Amino acid sequence: MLPMTMIGKVRRMFHRQDKSVREIARLTSLSRITIRKYLKEGSAQEPKYARGERVTKLTPFHEKLIEASVVDALRPRKERRRTWTLFEQLQVAGYEGCYSRVTDFIRMWRVAQGKSISTSAFVPLRSTRNTQPLIPERMFEK
Repeated sequence: MLPMTMIGKVRRMFHRQDKSVREIARLTSLSRITIRKYLKEGSAQEPKYARGERVTKLTPFHEKLIEASVVDALRPRKERRRTWTLFEQLQVAGYEGCYSRVTDFIRMWRVAQGKSISTSAFVPLRSTRNTQPLIPERMFEK
């Protein structure tokens, strides 16, 4: 896949600078077939490649995780199951994958549902540890 900058350079060399396909191939180290392909292509959009659905170890358990997440969303906050608990329940059901795959799936599902991840945090305006100044005042005395 060529970046848009390279596609732009190839088109510029061919249309504005009147260079041949062979010369562009020599200058850019690209194949002449690739250069012809991008010159023949009329759109100025970046090429996109469709990826197929991958089957993972977690795929058979997607429905269980979604169902558990929906049920937990209706529960009071303190009664919700933690992701680790869901992971352990999946292991009992036969899941052989790792914990991070489960957390990634739940996080992506929550974002897709519009329930964004909590990004707020408490930031104190004043330090509660040491209230003394960083530079001792006696340094300024004469």
